[in-house]
Amino acid sequence: MPGPIQSLTRAAAILRLLAGGDRRIGLSDVASSLGLAKGTAHGILRTLQQEGFVEQDPASGKYQLGAELLRLGNSYLDVHELRARALVWTDDLARSSGEAVYLGVLHQQGVLIVHHVFRPDDSRQVLEVGAMHPLHSTALGKALSAYDPVAHGQVTDMERAALTPRTITGAADFERVLELVRARGWASDLEETWDGVASVAAPIHDRRRIPVGAVAVTGAVERMCEDGDFRAQLVASVRDCARAVSRDLGAGRF
Repeated sequence: MPGPIQSLTRAAAILRLLAGGDRRIGLSDVASSLGLAKGTAHGILRTLQQEGFVEQDPASGKYQLGAELLRLGNSYLDVHELRARALVWTDDLARSSGEAVYLGVLHQQGVLIVHHVFRPDDSRQVLEVGAMHPLHSTALGKALSAYDPVAHGQVTDMERAALTPRTITGAADFERVLELVRARGWASDLEETWDGVASVAAPIHDRRRIPVGAVAVTGAVERMCEDGDFRAQLVASVRDCARAVSRDLGAGRF
């Protein structure tokens, strides 16, 4: 059987050191604690930093665990608890809105659909659990990008393709959209991802007040909008659903 890969073993040791020590640790302390040459420790730290597993404080130069590692450590619990807590509320939202409801989380520079409630009519529909939706154009993606620093970093760095003539792709324009999302507490997609389809989404937070997902109502533009704008009751219902799930996750009042 092949032996362990030395670079991975050292990287794991560095992560354990950062997890168990002071909040921030300098390069010299990392190297001396693990018996590594400074150059070796620096190379591993730089790689971990590029992957988001480690962050470096710009003022002190010291290192700490990164948001991506923390996300991975909590992802299994978060996703399964999120879905379990959201079941009743998303069912209620689908019934009250008459539209399909999606629950999404950040995953690989996109939005992973972890729960999907069908539109409550007799129309033919396809279950989208496990599907990936765009991060930059969907209401779910914009809700995540506005509140989650990791999602924001990913959507800022990625190529924002024009999926329809309405897709917002410019960096400055997109930042203004996220500012609006934060100001009003909800995100929208008006034919930015699929022609004829509109969506409204709101972020969901956990007990640490960290955004762990978003919930959205999606349907035909003519049903979602009235006089050229999203129906106020629909927006209120989505926000109420997100708040209810957040409270069930321990986030308290938002």
